[in-house]
Amino acid sequence: MKDRVYVCHTYYHVYVACLKELNLPIQKRKNADLILSTMSNDFGDLKTRAEKCGLFDHVYMFDEKEDVTFPEVMKYHKDHGNLILNMLDRIKYTRLLGKMQQDYVPVDFKQYHDIYVFCDSDPIGYYLSYKKIPYHALEDGLDCISTYDTARYDNRGHFKLKAFLASLNLIFIQNGWAKYCIDMEVNDISILPYPCPKYIEKPRKDLVDGLDKEGKDILVHLFIADMDEISQILTAGKRKNKILLLTEPLCSLDVREKIFHDCIEQYGNIPGEDSVIFIKPHPRDVLDYHKIFPEYIVLDGKFPMEVLNFIPDLMFRRVISVFTVVHSIKFAQEIVYLGEDFMDNYEPPEMHRQNDAI
Repeated sequence: MKDRVYVCHTYYHVYVACLKELNLPIQKRKNADLILSTMSNDFGDLKTRAEKCGLFDHVYMFDEKEDVTFPEVMKYHKDHGNLILNMLDRIKYTRLLGKMQQDYVPVDFKQYHDIYVFCDSDPIGYYLSYKKIPYHALEDGLDCISTYDTARYDNRGHFKLKAFLASLNLIFIQNGWAKYCIDMEVNDISILPYPCPKYIEKPRKDLVDGLDKEGKDILVHLFIADMDEISQILTAGKRKNKILLLTEPLCSLDVREKIFHDCIEQYGNIPGEDSVIFIKPHPRDVLDYHKIFPEYIVLDGKFPMEVLNFIPDLMFRRVISVFTVVHSIKFAQEIVYLGEDFMDNYEPPEMHRQNDAI
């Protein structure tokens, strides 16, 4: 039996997995494996760097398959307009989606004492439930459930009945409602509008505060392939105030372009101060910011923005965010968080105010 394995779908997931490992005694490190799912993210050469960082024994790539890959699964993904018929189809869908992952899973999960899964709404959650393997779930993004409780939103209408069926492993519900989910780690229970009996609070701040200099250096060099290059970029305009815009994969590409044009126009200048604008693309944002904003400095998108906290002497005058949770940022004098009211100007409110629809 091996000690631990982490199933990650994003760079942020890998970041949190590393935080958890770095908070263990040194003698307990490298007793964990890391699995990188390619279903929704391009990890580039992160696997190679993760194998060398000293935190993990093995690093595996997981060609996780969405339900749309399998026509035999999708035939059960339909709305009959009848609760009973829908649940009967969903029972078949749940089992079959889990079963269809078998040829792609890179490890034998039964060989691990503890399995940590970020975003168990993805097929890995169905697979572990199909195989009746207990696991720990972790919050997909920092405090993300506070604005978008996907478990309740995806199961609007007769939630208690559906939660009961999930507790019997007949259907699957993510984020702490599945039978074989042992618990669900969240950053802050107090801000979550809807309860779940399996929520356990594991503040990310405590993990960050537990880092020493070596741990911070490990994170910086794991996520940033060329530290010399990014240091040169970040010192550009060193006599000017640095303004950082954090992008996100919002809306359609044309609307997204307008959103960030407006962000820069409204918040990218500070009266009476000389500023230089940096853009940090979200790892899953495919908009070509180099082409659209050639006059600004575009950072590499393939690392979680939290890593900027660990670059010595780095400080931005202002950081601008639409939905990215910003209270973990330590590298800014001022933070502009725009949120749902801002997004109401670009798309129907129901598209981003999901918790209001529960």
